[in-house]
Amino acid sequence: MDTHDPGERPGADSRNTSKGRHRHDVIYGAIDLGTNNCRMLMARRAGRSFRVVESFSRIVKLGEGLGASGVLSDEAMDRAVEALAVCAQKLERRKVTKLRAVATQACRMASNGQEFLDRVERETGLKLDLISPEEEARLAVQGSLDLLDDSFDAAVVVDIGGGSTELCWLDLAEWRERGGYPDAGRPGIRGWTTIPLGVVTLSERCPEPENATPEERLAWYEAMKAEVRKETRIPKGARRLRSLFEQGRAHMVGTSGTVTSVAGVHLNLVRYDRNRVDGSWMEAHEARAACDRLSSKDAAGRAGEGCIGTERADLVVAGCAILETVMDGWPVPRLRVGDRGLREGLLLNLIYPRRKRGRRGRKGRVRKSGPSGVEA
Repeated sequence: MDTHDPGERPGADSRNTSKGRHRHDVIYGAIDLGTNNCRMLMARRAGRSFRVVESFSRIVKLGEGLGASGVLSDEAMDRAVEALAVCAQKLERRKVTKLRAVATQACRMASNGQEFLDRVERETGLKLDLISPEEEARLAVQGSLDLLDDSFDAAVVVDIGGGSTELCWLDLAEWRERGGYPDAGRPGIRGWTTIPLGVVTLSERCPEPENATPEERLAWYEAMKAEVRKETRIPKGARRLRSLFEQGRAHMVGTSGTVTSVAGVHLNLVRYDRNRVDGSWMEAHEARAACDRLSSKDAAGRAGEGCIGTERADLVVAGCAILETVMDGWPVPRLRVGDRGLREGLLLNLIYPRRKRGRRGRKGRVRKSGPSGVEA
């Protein structure tokens, strides 16, 4: 199933100059080929942000069976190539001139990952960069800067994907001293890690029991959480922030389909509404209650939830287990929900290309940082 979002996201208007008009006429594109989804955004620059011209998302299940076989299956590759061909056609129709397309965990894991990327380039003309887990984590932060609340002293950004989960720990106190959003660019990253489990890989490692009793369902859920704990490595820099989490002086940002689904369930939405979900807050107990509501139901029961449906019903509980495991280890009073992340980070890097800090513009003025954490 494809989803399209032709609506425009908020952004400041550009200055009325011929140079400004030309710059803002450029359409930028970003493609994120993940383990479960193929997503694309096309946007124009709008002040310090951007306005979405068109978006595309399709569940391709590229990593289906990868954990057991170690290779991308022919069927999964065919689905992904078909979706990427649609992306290429849309990019051509919109005359996109600046594009970044990336592949993530499934292609990193698979022994035939590079072979698949070569096929994509031959058949669609799209050259996908295979990015590292670190870049993936940093891009998720980049795309979520305006979700950070610098009244807190620290934050952890959680990006639950299909094949892996990326965590970034941020120093908001130092960011606040520099001016916070949008003047101070990106906050200091004190540590990052990747957990080699996402909703697809964890679901395949811990299959859902059939006709399970409530006790059996709980045991299954706890087994998934135990797998996540086993695979999690915490960097030294993040440990230095732990006391802030224990004192309630930190918050979490979740940028994934899991977290937006949990928020939709919490809000009792009959149909998913991005305007109500993106940027919303959940208390920690509210997020846990929504996870419990989903994990206590079988696949048919979850599919009956307005924001889940049949396509997400098989995977959302694994995402809940990952989310709650992170919350167990890094307790926060509140969680902010982001229906954005890697694609938005890619776009912001294209629109605001990185320059050296302290570069001076005309009349000796230091250029201010743009929303992507680079100078604009």
